[in-house]
Amino acid sequence: MTSNSSAAPHTAPLVLRDENAGIVTLTLNRPGARNSLSQALMTELQRNLDDIAASPARVVILAGAGPAFCAGHDLKEIRSDPRAQTYEALFAQCSRLMQTLIGLPQPVIAQVHGPASAAGCQLVATCDLAIAGAAARFATPGVNIGLFCSTPMVALSRNVANKHAMEMLLTGEMIDADAAARIGLVNRVVPDDDLAAAVNIMARRIAEKSRVTVRIGKQAFYRQREMNLPDAYDYASRVMTENMLTHDAEEGIDAFIEKRDPVWKDS
Repeated sequence: MTSNSSAAPHTAPLVLRDENAGIVTLTLNRPGARNSLSQALMTELQRNLDDIAASPARVVILAGAGPAFCAGHDLKEIRSDPRAQTYEALFAQCSRLMQTLIGLPQPVIAQVHGPASAAGCQLVATCDLAIAGAAARFATPGVNIGLFCSTPMVALSRNVANKHAMEMLLTGEMIDADAAARIGLVNRVVPDDDLAAAVNIMARRIAEKSRVTVRIGKQAFYRQREMNLPDAYDYASRVMTENMLTHDAEEGIDAFIEKRDPVWKDS
């Protein structure tokens, strides 16, 4: 989280959007405020995600401009209107944003460089996949200023083991990229100069798959993990049946048997 919202007025788009071959890159663009999540930035990111959800895009990359991935909420903005209803609206907005990332039909890859703290760490934990540059750092430091990172805790505790999550939440200490990989917060760590290329390689691999299959699989992953074991298997069996009846499942299996490349129709 950051209190650096006193930079010069920001006139550039708060979220930069680039599209190439089914891959959409969204770049948080408040570099002077370390990409802190102002209400305006969250609104713009939400708008882009809602648009992407209804588009034929296959993969989303979430990145940050400047020296940080995301430093969390903008504390000066938060404290400018210290009313319960203001806080409630802010955290509801952020929670909706995180749930949109989970519900998005397309997989989302976090491209993490520099610090990702508080709600920025929450963003990383919420994305389906994450690749970090060697200089990336992660923290949930709210406890240090009397504001426990309770909403970041939701995403963090669903990605790493309880004791690792509690250590981050209770100490507020920064961990490095290698530690983040060891506890499962990110998939892997690469040299900083190779970060964008590594993320794009992963995105292209996913973009080559059937879009309908990926959509079905992502939705099923998040639904089943909240169920007990028998319910999860019942649900997953229904999903497999639904998936088997798609054109792309039939095409993919036939192509495998016939030793040829499949031709996806995304249906």
